[in-house]
Amino acid sequence: MGRQMKKMLVYVDASVVGGCDDVEFAEDSLALWRLFAQGQYVMVLSEHTLRELAGAPERVRRRPEEVPQRHRLLLADNDEAYTLAEAYLEHGIVGPGSRSDALHVALAVVSECDVLVSWNFKHMVNLGRIRLFNAVSMEKGYRPIEIRSPKEMLLDEEEI
Repeated sequence: MGRQMKKMLVYVDASVVGGCDDVEFAEDSLALWRLFAQGQYVMVLSEHTLRELAGAPERVRRRPEEVPQRHRLLLADNDEAYTLAEAYLEHGIVGPGSRSDALHVALAVVSECDVLVSWNFKHMVNLGRIRLFNAVSMEKGYRPIEIRSPKEMLLDEEEI
């Protein structure tokens, strides 16, 4: 076959980690986790996500450790992402109460992740907001990002 493709960098927010233990979201979240563990995608976590998980049960906090270190990255907080998150807020994409969501998107964008996955349909996985996030990102010189639910990241068995 052709040259080796770069593995997709998939930023994971806290809803996906917690979704592994949620009745409604467990099947798709765990299926995505298996793809991370197999190295189909690189799981990208941020210190921001880990802070959000700090109050979660231990099994949820430990969930990322199920993915081998070689298939995961940890993003540090950075001023560039905070500045971009502020731009999202200034443009009214999300309100001040959703600053945390804006920061997730900004961290993923600034770090050049390919996709951000979340179960947050109200503030992130939402076509109108995705277009607005990308418009502001591009205005600031960044490339657009895909924002999807974990279900949309699962490989179609027939394609393999």
